[in-house]
Amino acid sequence: MEKTYQPVAIEERCYAAWEESGCFQPDGEGAPYCIMLPPPNVTGSLHMGHAFQGTLIDCLIRYHRMQQHRTLWQGGTDHAGIATQTVVERQLHAQEKISRHELGRDKFIEKVWQWKAQSGQTISRQLRRLGASIDWQRERFTLDEKMSQAVNQCFIHLYKKGLIYRGQRLVNWDPVLRTAISDLEVLNQEEDGWLWHIAYPFSDGDGHLEVVTTRPETLLADAAVAIHPDDERYQAHLGRHLSLPLSGRQIKVIADTYVDAQFGSGCVKITPAHDFNDYTVGQRHHLPLINILNPDASLNEQVPAAYRGLDRYEARARVVADLEAAGLLIKKERHRLSVPRGDRSHAVIEPFLTEQWFVRAQPLAQAAIRAVEEKRTRFVPRGWEKTYFDWLHNIEDWCISRQLWWGHRIPAWYDSHQRVYVGCDEATVRQQHKLPDGEQLRQDEDVLDTWFSSALWPFSTLGWPHGNQDLRDFYPGNVLVTGFDIIFFWVARMMMMGIEFMEEVPFRTVYVHGLVRDAEGQKMSKSKGNVLDPIDLMDGIDLESLVRKRVAAIMQPQHAKKAEKMTRQQFPQGIPAYGADALRFTFMAMASGGRDIRFDLKRIEGYRNFCNKLWNAARFVIMSCEGKNLATAGAGHAIDEWIQQRLNKTISNAHQAMADYRFDQLANCLYEFVWHDYCDWFLEFSKIVQHNEGCVAEHARHRHCLLHTLETILRLLHPIIPFISEEIWQKLKPLTGWHASSIQQRPYPRAQEQIRPSSEGQAITWVQEVIHCVRTLRAENRLPPQKVLPVMVQAWNQQQQLLWQQHGHLIEKLARTEPPVWLSDKETPPASAMSLVGQLKLYVPLAGLIDLDSEAQRLQKKIERLEQQWQRRQQSFSKAGFIANAPSEVVAQQRQQLDDMQAQIKKLQSQYRSLHQAKN
Repeated sequence: MEKTYQPVAIEERCYAAWEESGCFQPDGEGAPYCIMLPPPNVTGSLHMGHAFQGTLIDCLIRYHRMQQHRTLWQGGTDHAGIATQTVVERQLHAQEKISRHELGRDKFIEKVWQWKAQSGQTISRQLRRLGASIDWQRERFTLDEKMSQAVNQCFIHLYKKGLIYRGQRLVNWDPVLRTAISDLEVLNQEEDGWLWHIAYPFSDGDGHLEVVTTRPETLLADAAVAIHPDDERYQAHLGRHLSLPLSGRQIKVIADTYVDAQFGSGCVKITPAHDFNDYTVGQRHHLPLINILNPDASLNEQVPAAYRGLDRYEARARVVADLEAAGLLIKKERHRLSVPRGDRSHAVIEPFLTEQWFVRAQPLAQAAIRAVEEKRTRFVPRGWEKTYFDWLHNIEDWCISRQLWWGHRIPAWYDSHQRVYVGCDEATVRQQHKLPDGEQLRQDEDVLDTWFSSALWPFSTLGWPHGNQDLRDFYPGNVLVTGFDIIFFWVARMMMMGIEFMEEVPFRTVYVHGLVRDAEGQKMSKSKGNVLDPIDLMDGIDLESLVRKRVAAIMQPQHAKKAEKMTRQQFPQGIPAYGADALRFTFMAMASGGRDIRFDLKRIEGYRNFCNKLWNAARFVIMSCEGKNLATAGAGHAIDEWIQQRLNKTISNAHQAMADYRFDQLANCLYEFVWHDYCDWFLEFSKIVQHNEGCVAEHARHRHCLLHTLETILRLLHPIIPFISEEIWQKLKPLTGWHASSIQQRPYPRAQEQIRPSSEGQAITWVQEVIHCVRTLRAENRLPPQKVLPVMVQAWNQQQQLLWQQHGHLIEKLARTEPPVWLSDKETPPASAMSLVGQLKLYVPLAGLIDLDSEAQRLQKKIERLEQQWQRRQQSFSKAGFIANAPSEVVAQQRQQLDDMQAQIKKLQSQYRSLHQAKN
């Protein structure tokens, strides 16, 4: 076995062997177990969120595969309409200097498929690097032929049922891409803006109302001015007419509870065609919908001639200037506001009135609500059910059409009279509706929202609408692992579609995880320069390459220098290769109950150290067992019983953590057992046992325990760190005679009922306590680490004396002590440091080891210094207003620091008292 653990070489070799062997395919006669991969965009590359989510899913999959379940991790990618089309359009413009419109629809689609073939599998390759045990032979793409058939079948079914219709409503409109987009593709950003106070004159010439707006250009589309019904200032004006500035139209003063009487003047312009809230108000009051924008956000013929054709921001400047010239601009003031921007184009998104296809969502939502209420699907953590219910109870109709070319084209055709016919293809439409050959049909130009096809993912990937064994075996899935940000967009829609088409929920459990943030809790973003690439963490990257990579990703040039400076400060040596296993262990250990995680490189470094420790432990075990007799029968050493008891408890804890989806508890309980119980204690005990003379059979039995425990550890760890566990397991295989070709074919360990706490195990626990006690006294009194210490014991009983006689060689070797002096209760020990092991008093005589006076003075000074620091911090903490005004995180941090300092002071005071007693 190689002396040094080299993760990258091991991981690449292991994964190639796994994929070649086909071990990721469902196999055996066990109960089916299925998880669907949330399909990443085909344009995408692995980011920290993907890596976090993929690690959690892979842990569940490997665990259940080792539980002998017939396990399927169904993978694939989403065609990502806007994202993919944007990538190829930019490439087309850069390389050939033409637009998609110049190229034409069919040839452009060919270009996209070519790009997909060449570059579209990046994230699938990166998931392999992470260790994702997806059944790649079943990988799906949402635009595959069979998947497209499923989408068409779904659309036709819902249309015939009256649940899909075409109508005019407000949508999120990207004026650069010129398409409707989903809420998930809208980024709301805080930006500096203005509030304009405008005078709206009464039509009778008697006064005016002061209206406040952030978008003065939209006043040309106003349909009313609203006040709150309880606002006494304006009650006399209800029903009066206003002369709309710059247009001459008459609009009415109405009352609606939507108005915030405390904001601005309390008078709000209502523009139903250009604001989602105003649209709702307009529906309540039957106001006209006046759309003043073209698809490119220029002003159309609905506005006075002076403004037609102007860009919205040019129109804003012209409107403000004209208002000022007319004496209607009262004032303007700076204002911080939320601006919606498209995540692809970065253009400001417009609420836009347009003809689109919609799903009538309310009827579908009712069944999805009942499914969770009836516990057919549960959320973990359960609190996310409220988010799910809140959205579904208030669900709006779903806009499913997009003005794109790349995607599932809507299966609808129009005749010359604009009558619509829905069917799987034109020939079927003609046949079903008996249309003459001479009747020209035009297919709808739009494509479907990608969330429409991904809503079918749990069953379309398994072969629906054509029934097959996979669909019967693996639907519904067992668990969905997803982020909270797509509960609305994906989870709820899968629930609605699954119940509608399969008459059953798509998954039994929804595990909702948090976001991966940086070490300070900030969201990772390219503009902040704090993004971490999981591939860099696994494979390593030098500083200059990292700087170039981060700067190249910055969209706003003004942030480039800041990102470079931050990168050089944070990673002066670049990023070393931590390996996939260390990254996976970090994610698992931090996945606590759906909360966001703060990713700190110190953690991944710690888990890389864990892998090193496991590797070195395996080398010791192999060297101890290779070529030697391994016996399974006969009496073993007490340490063997002790480690088996500890192992058995750990196995039980691991199963419970998996059942509860507490990945952090799983990782932490295995870490504690492997690092402390097995490596720090059992292997150190083993070195002593093997070098002591003793029964040959006992030594053989101990070596079997040494090997068996390590192999069990590897199986426990495999779902978390699959690569190193596989590599070490293969190294152990010649010593064991196991016939399995991979550790994945071995069962996940089960706790043994016959292994119960015993006197032998309790004896070793007592030995540990004694060793720990001596080590603590050595550290607290700064005694030389290699010095063999004299010890004296008092208040002992015969059982403790017998235990020391039996296991004293372990204590004396690991604690570096001489054999003890047994004092009676009447004897007075010399000047010593003292501690307790239960009722037993353990003394380390200090004469000749340290200068008692100097050490007492040092402790006294340190105590005084810490007490002064504590006093200053306590005073700052207690200042009036600090707790009330400071962020809760800062208050909690300050309080914890005070508690930590107090604990340190008490510990030092205890040491000082011990020294004082020793002197006297």
